[in-house]
Amino acid sequence: MAASTFPLGSRTVHRMGFGAMQLPGPGVFGPPVDRDEAIAVLRAAVDAGVDHIDTAQYYGPDVANELIRAALHPYPEGLALVSKVGARRDEKGAWLPANSPAELRAGVEANLRSLGVDTLAAVNLRLHEPGPVTPELDERLDAMAAMRDEGLIGGVGVSNVSLEQFEHVLARTEIACVQNPLNVVDRASWPVLEACRERSIAFVPFFPLGSAFGGQNRVLTDPVVTAVAARLGATASQVALAWLLASAPNVLLIPGTRSLVHLAENLATGSISLDDDALADFGAPAGPV
Repeated sequence: MAASTFPLGSRTVHRMGFGAMQLPGPGVFGPPVDRDEAIAVLRAAVDAGVDHIDTAQYYGPDVANELIRAALHPYPEGLALVSKVGARRDEKGAWLPANSPAELRAGVEANLRSLGVDTLAAVNLRLHEPGPVTPELDERLDAMAAMRDEGLIGGVGVSNVSLEQFEHVLARTEIACVQNPLNVVDRASWPVLEACRERSIAFVPFFPLGSAFGGQNRVLTDPVVTAVAARLGATASQVALAWLLASAPNVLLIPGTRSLVHLAENLATGSISLDDDALADFGAPAGPV
């Protein structure tokens, strides 16, 4: 049976965590649709054993962190709060870069203030496009490492990176985690996952159930996912998440929701076991579905 925990930097957390991205309003912008339920979801997640919550100051902006603090502060011992920096929102909700060293520090300090903590378990440096290594990347890494050395963050993570960027970052500083898009339909980041697995670095897939921004969901409507779900008596979401858990032991999941019903569904994924037939149906991990 696969292990239920994995190291996240200096912490060890359960592999099923929670992502706060869906708690703000539509488009990750503005207040929550139902504040009371958003707070109830956070409390129910922690009560169920979730000890890894992923957030960002620019979710809302300023909404997700406020909800987390309102729901959970003072935080239970062992709860790993992980955030990310490198972006900001304008007054219309557009996603803009904010990745100068000064902006990265301001982002970390804003997270600390809004969450009411002295240090974060890890903070991810969010790159807007995976690609080649640039001199600016080193400047940003130096800023992140300096904040780690000051004790503001427990570990440095990177997000949305190419394999080349990941290997460059790792040669320059210790890495606590990597956040890249990965799901049964989009497997482009599989080489990065493998590189993390070889080094026992946590890999945290975002959009594990497809994009959170509307439109047709290619994961939950995928014919292989729906067929396996029907045969196993599970939901499409549970099968898609179970495939990620089965893909590598260093995968940490952070599915997000603003619904208590969906939270319970996601947390029940640990009881879903994909048999050999199901894994064969999905094909080779790095190959096409």
